[in-house]
Amino acid sequence: MPTVTLYDFHGEAIGEEELKDSVFAAPLHTPAMHQVVVAQLANRRVGTHDTKRRSDVRGGGRKPYRQKHTGRARRGTMRSPINVGGGVAHGPHPRSYRQKVNRKVRQLAMRSALSLKVSSGDFRIFVAPELDKPSTKDMMGFLERVNIKGKALVVTGTSRQELVKSASNIPGARVIHVDSINVYDILGHTNLIMTSDAVRKVEEVLG
Repeated sequence: MPTVTLYDFHGEAIGEEELKDSVFAAPLHTPAMHQVVVAQLANRRVGTHDTKRRSDVRGGGRKPYRQKHTGRARRGTMRSPINVGGGVAHGPHPRSYRQKVNRKVRQLAMRSALSLKVSSGDFRIFVAPELDKPSTKDMMGFLERVNIKGKALVVTGTSRQELVKSASNIPGARVIHVDSINVYDILGHTNLIMTSDAVRKVEEVLG
């Protein structure tokens, strides 16, 4: 079992946490992570883009000029896509970009992403403090003391709005609830920091 140092909010080591091999030491499965990330980004798309077909363009009911003896190509309407102001040929129209990913593939990708952070040394566990009010200074101090460099994703087991607000002004830092944890955010941040209760919940779901 991988063992990770447990920190308090002052950045001091207060113990160690053992992690489940099946969740935090799983084999790396890159295709699963790629599939889940692509699906996640595709599912964010609204798909409301639209262009006007020739039938949607206003006007063009009259034949612009006679059929023969003009030396020009035959033309029945000015709404043709080859005319300026006409309709758009093969343009985008509203559609759904949603991609379905099986539950086992999502879980496999999540285990791979978590294991990647642990194996690379970019994983921390801490005990969430009881803050009276949000404090950007305290959050920045904690990140510096546990040697966090780059973007940091903090995952809590319970809703902690004071921590969310404390990290809101720190570039690259984000605090989310464990129910919102996803592969894209894990891979998109250099460091992953979780509370002890969030780790236990992830192990319960994925283990």
